[in-house]
Amino acid sequence: MNRSLLRLSAVLLAAVVMAACGDTSTDTAPPAPAAASQPEAAPLPSGHPPVSGGTGSTGGLAGPAPGSGTGSNALNWQPPEGWEWVQPANAMRRAQYQVPGSAGAGECVVYYFGPGQGGDAMSNAVRWAGQFSQPDGSSSQDAMKTENIMVGDMPVLLIEVGGTYGGGMPGMGAGGQPKTDHLLLGAVAEGPDANWFFKLTGPQVSLEEQREAFDSMIRSITAGEGEI
Repeated sequence: MNRSLLRLSAVLLAAVVMAACGDTSTDTAPPAPAAASQPEAAPLPSGHPPVSGGTGSTGGLAGPAPGSGTGSNALNWQPPEGWEWVQPANAMRRAQYQVPGSAGAGECVVYYFGPGQGGDAMSNAVRWAGQFSQPDGSSSQDAMKTENIMVGDMPVLLIEVGGTYGGGMPGMGAGGQPKTDHLLLGAVAEGPDANWFFKLTGPQVSLEEQREAFDSMIRSITAGEGEI
């Protein structure tokens, strides 16, 4: 074999060796790209009552989440479809809803002041009546209607009074100009360690439309686990 042929063989051999050294492939397939992580459910607003179906879950509900408190002293309830949960205006409000109506929106607020706090049911009913005035100057307390019912084994006082609404307690997110032709539908539920106060106010026409819905919410109240 002549020298030229030997040189050519050597060059070809070197090329084969270099190619083999530069090949880093293996029999193992490259790892599959990581599956796209699923976005976490958006957290509920601060103070929002937990929803059925687990913490932070909507539980498949199309409407507003149920209300609640926490532990064995909590109350739970089912707000009506179409009521919009909004961030409570202050710490005394355990839940707050905007309530639709043909004459304008109403507002439903649930108050819980802590163990042993808030006063008795009738005293609060009288105070609520005092937030109204009557066109003929008569007593709103005389115009007030109350009814004692049992929701399960829980005593509840239902309250109704209408007229010109002057607003709620100072600093409680209420007040402003007096509102004529308004109505209050209320309930005071005797919770395990204190009363809970459900107060729906708004134009009378709108609240008449929501009367049955409010009654259904009150009759859905149960004591149970949740967050206060």
